[in-house]
Formats: sequence, C-alpha cells, structure tokens
Amino acid sequence: MNPLVQRHCHLDVQPEAVVSRRDVLRMLAAGGLGAATVSWRDQLSLQAAELRRQNRACILLWMHGGPSQLETFDPKPGHANGGETKAIATNVPGLQISENLPKLAGMADKLAIIRSLSIREGEHGLANLLMHTSRLPQADVQLPSLGTVAAHELAEAACELPAFVRIGENWRVGASGGYLGGQYDPFIIPKAGQLPENVKATVEAERVRRRIDLTQMLQESSVVTPIAASQDHRQLYQSAARMVLSPQMQAFDLEQEPATARDGYGRTPFGSACLLARRLVESGVTFVEINLADWDTHDNNFVRSRTLCGQFDQPMAHLLSDLGQRGLLDQTLVIWMGEFGRTPKINPRTGRDHFPQAFSAVLAGGGIRGGQAIGETDAGGETVMDRPVSAADYFQSIYRALRINPSREHTTSVGRPVKYVDGGESIPELF
Repeated sequence: MNPLVQRHCHLDVQPEAVVSRRDVLRMLAAGGLGAATVSWRDQLSLQAAELRRQNRACILLWMHGGPSQLETFDPKPGHANGGETKAIATNVPGLQISENLPKLAGMADKLAIIRSLSIREGEHGLANLLMHTSRLPQADVQLPSLGTVAAHELAEAACELPAFVRIGENWRVGASGGYLGGQYDPFIIPKAGQLPENVKATVEAERVRRRIDLTQMLQESSVVTPIAASQDHRQLYQSAARMVLSPQMQAFDLEQEPATARDGYGRTPFGSACLLARRLVESGVTFVEINLADWDTHDNNFVRSRTLCGQFDQPMAHLLSDLGQRGLLDQTLVIWMGEFGRTPKINPRTGRDHFPQAFSAVLAGGGIRGGQAIGETDAGGETVMDRPVSAADYFQSIYRALRINPSREHTTSVGRPVKYVDGGESIPELF
C-alpha cells in the first residue's frame, strides 16, 4: 500500500451539509432526469458536485523555480529590462500582460493580478517554504503548507478521496502535515492520466474487505497500549482502504472525459493535470497543487519562458472556463505563483536571476474580484512603486477567500502556540 495514501475527511463538517442518496435522486427527478437512466456512480459524482457548491476548494498552479514576471504578468515593453517580450491587450480595457499568454489575455476579467509581491528570500528552499506556509522555518516547529491547512479546515466528510492531492514532483515543502498531523499529508501523483500506484486491487473487492476487517480485528485485540504513531498508522491504513474501494476513484481516470474536454485542456502533462484537478475538486477534494518546473531561467530566459508559458496558458484558461461553466468557480480559488520572480536586468547569458523584491502572482475564482492589477512596479520593474504586498498579506488574503481564520492557533508538540499567519492584512481590493 502506498504510504502516502491519506485519509483526510474533517469530522467538523456539519451533518446537514451531507447530501444523501435520496437527496441525489430528488435532485435528478427535479431536473427532469429519471434516476433509472443514471448509474449510481454518476449519482455519486453529482452528490460530490453538490457538496463542492457548499464548501471551498483551492487549486494551486505552482511555477517551480521562480517565473519571470516580465515574461508573464508584468511585461515592460520599450524598456531595456523588458528585452524582446512584448505586451498584448486583454479583455479588460487598459490591462496588458505578456504576449506569451494569449489565452489568459481573453480571461483577464477573471484574474486578479498582484504585481507587487515583495519578500526578502532569494534562495529556492527558503522562498519555497515561505510561499507555501507564509513564514520561514522555525527550529522547533514543523510548518504545515497551505494545502495542509486547507485540508484540515475544509475537508468534506462525505469524500473518500484525499483532501490534499499534489500532482508532479516538487521540493518536499509541505510533504508532511506539519504540526497538524500526518493525516493531512499530501497524496502525491507523479503524473496525471493514470490511476495512482498501488490502488488497483489484484483480488475482488469482497476479499479485500475481508482482509481489511481481519487487520482491524488484530489491531483492536492487541494488548499493547496504543501510542500516537500506531494510532496514526491505523487511521491511515483505514483511510487508504476506504479510498481504494471507493467508486470516487474514478475521478483519477481521465479516459472518462470526452475528447473535446481533453483537447480543451490540451493533451500535455500540465493540461492533463489541470483536467485532473477539476475532476478531483468536482469529486470533493479540497486542495490540488500542480507543479510546473524548470522556471529557473538563469540562461536563455526568453525562449524558455515562452515555452513554459505555452505549457500553462491554455490549460489555466480552460480550467477557469470549465469551472465557471460547471458552477464551481465561485467556490474554487485558483492560484498561480512561484517562490519569487526574476531580475529585471538581463544577465550576460540572456537570462534572469533570482529576484524576490518585486514579482507577480495571480488569483481567480473563490469570490475574488477579477479584471484588475493590484500594485505597480516602476518602468524597469526593479522597485515596487505602489501597494507592496508581503507574504503575510498574501496568505491573509488567500485564507480570507477560503473562509479560513488565519489567526487560528494550534499548540505544537512542544507546547508552542502557532497561528496559520503571523501578522499582515488581507488585500481589500480583492474582495
């Protein structure tokens, strides 16, 4: 059994939020669709979709390595620092973004572009941790990532899939539940488009259930006093077993999507990952993180950035459109960001180096006001001229959109009280 298969359901979800089988059948009848014409598997999907409309979810598009703001959402055409990258108009009058993102230019009314993020960390590991957790490492505290917090606070009890799914390889930031516990670890999928490893039963389901029951009986009959580690192991085993047997596992199977949907996202690794993210969120998963690597463009920045933009432009635009058409965008926050930006000045290798002082991120959906750029850098992109946004401000805003209290305190194993976010204020223009 894959040790990363995690149970995530949060028992604080109110019972009245759960849609029963009878409720699903009633919804089908109300829509003029006879229950007899729809399989119970399809009804489960409808049930999960209805649950999602009552709760929040988040999809994080993580640009690992630090994407150049000048080649994405804060171009500087006409300035030496802008290089060869041109700007194009969007569907929002007066708002321009890089020519590398033509599909997203047509979706700009959905985007809140933050152009004035500013942090002090220019090293990948520290900046990656900061932009996943809102703070730098602390000697006696194992920090939970944004996805872990969302899983802890928002996971739906009716969902049998992990609350936090990460697609693609990445730094091991947030690879554990931190002080919130191992049950909120991310479930890691190296690549979208196939069922996760070790979840296909090699025997019939009833035999699997008998084996699970036997294991549980042996655990309960043990004379050894339970300790936290054994209790965590038991909980994770039971969760993994429930997930493997769940019909909700169909969410991982992209072959169930029509060709038009596959084509809309683009038949690429990142496109498939975005399609999987939509399917997972629609099935009740709370947080999905997708990694797009190779943004560390110290050399050949313009060609590499253009290629990387081409990998996420169509999938991200289609993801926003698809969520909107399914009535899920208002409840699903979509985030685009990396750990920092790139230097406005071009180095001798036609590249850009690490630059945390002024860079961009994008928020969409989840009740965020789109069609705007917040903050401004100077003509050369070297200094924040208006509305600086710190990591704490940024996370305050994300948690507000997700309806999570950023000041909630937890006591760590060493007795230390820790908040999700320490300081900062949410960005009022977003709401």
